[in-house]
Amino acid sequence: MILVLITVASLYPAQYLPSVPGSDKTHHFIAYCALMLPIALRRPKYWLAFALLFIVWSGLIELIQPHVNRYGEWLDLAANAGGVLLAIIIAQGLHGLIALRKT
Repeated sequence: MILVLITVASLYPAQYLPSVPGSDKTHHFIAYCALMLPIALRRPKYWLAFALLFIVWSGLIELIQPHVNRYGEWLDLAANAGGVLLAIIIAQGLHGLIALRKT
């Protein structure tokens, strides 16, 4: 569901989007962190494949955006990848803390 919301918001004409505080890169970072975190916490068998899929997906969105009256920016892709990476780091840290508490 989060991926659908991100995709729609990323391809929707910018002039119709609500104004929200914060920078565009921050929004990208938070959105992709929120997308990856539940998967990284759950750690399914192919969680790394999900991370790569989300990064590739965000790159495809950046390529499509100029065709729907938006601007594709490679820094957006970097912010998206950073959000995915932060989610993995948070999840690994939480899993490490849980393992320490069990011992």
